[in-house]
Amino acid sequence: MSYIPTPEQAEELVKQYNKDAFHVQHAKTVSKVMGEFAKEYDPERVDFWRTVGMLHDIDFEMYPDEHCVKANEILHELDIDEEVIHGVICHGYGICIDVAPEKYMEKVLYATDELTGLIGAVALMRPTGISDMEVKSVTKKFKDKKFAAGCSRDIIRRGAEMMGVELNELIGKTIDAMRA
Repeated sequence: MSYIPTPEQAEELVKQYNKDAFHVQHAKTVSKVMGEFAKEYDPERVDFWRTVGMLHDIDFEMYPDEHCVKANEILHELDIDEEVIHGVICHGYGICIDVAPEKYMEKVLYATDELTGLIGAVALMRPTGISDMEVKSVTKKFKDKKFAAGCSRDIIRRGAEMMGVELNELIGKTIDAMRA
């Protein structure tokens, strides 16, 4: 019988497959951001959104070259609910897997996964971190292809389009979610 882990159970699973503190912290950040977006878009399912956000990179540290493909296998072996699995693996759409985001929650994950990395990198450059960060601070660095080069601007843009929001709105909401 498949199940939907709580965000706390999901975190424990992530820690079983990821030993690097950076990867665990990224999972926590994305989980938090997903929870904040859920409060607005799907308030009855905040924990579900957080769980998907927590699990999204469960396979990345151990299987970077098979990212999302291995997550699919791992989560099936753990008997995780199919809706969670689809939500997790589709964030790699067009990158490492051919499973498209369909639900709004999946589109939010697709868009914010890369964006949290970019915002985090901007925060590291600021003496006050994220506390008083403005959208323009991120958009300036967004335009600089060399800054946080591992964060795909194309995926962030595509994610905003999928969500039906302007890039600046997505950046602002993600900053607010990370700050919350």
